[in-house]
Amino acid sequence: MITQLSNKIFVESILRYHETDNVDTPINNPYPAGQLEHLLYLKNWIDTVQWHLEDIIRNPTIDPVEALAIKRRIDKSNQERTDVVEYIDSFFLDKFSHVIPQQGASINTESPAWAIDRLSILALKIYHMEEEANREDASAEHREKCAAKLDILLEQQRDLSVAIDELLAEIAAGRKYMKVYKQMKMYNDPSLNPVLYGQKQN
Repeated sequence: MITQLSNKIFVESILRYHETDNVDTPINNPYPAGQLEHLLYLKNWIDTVQWHLEDIIRNPTIDPVEALAIKRRIDKSNQERTDVVEYIDSFFLDKFSHVIPQQGASINTESPAWAIDRLSILALKIYHMEEEANREDASAEHREKCAAKLDILLEQQRDLSVAIDELLAEIAAGRKYMKVYKQMKMYNDPSLNPVLYGQKQN
């Protein structure tokens, strides 16, 4: 099952990151380039670093210059995240390229990779909610509330995993088909962002 593999690699990535808990730690991807495992590890590593960048930038005493640098780093990370999702979808497009959709086959509201993207974020939420549920310096009430939220996140992870595996099975059987749209983000493109192309004209 793809989700079993994904969830395993996401946990591996998160634990590896937290060995240093530093946003500048090199990725050191243990899986060979060109394999799905490599993309899954890269995807979660990007998410994990960005998670902690989002924490840092919310520090009310952060220096504005540092905050701007982090904001730009987050923007770059979002583009990298989108690129990796599209690489993962390309893997599935190739994997199912031989499948002829049945008459009446339907399209899903999101591609398999964007669903896996949500699974990656869920793994991060679970890791950090579990930390809060076991935080010794927090109140009992805080830990209880976080434990209840953790149960919901775990249920959500199970449900999403089943839904993704079922979607892939439906695509493999021709009952659904994939269609991928490039995200075409505009704010990073100097030819599409009016603030950027306006500067060239001035």
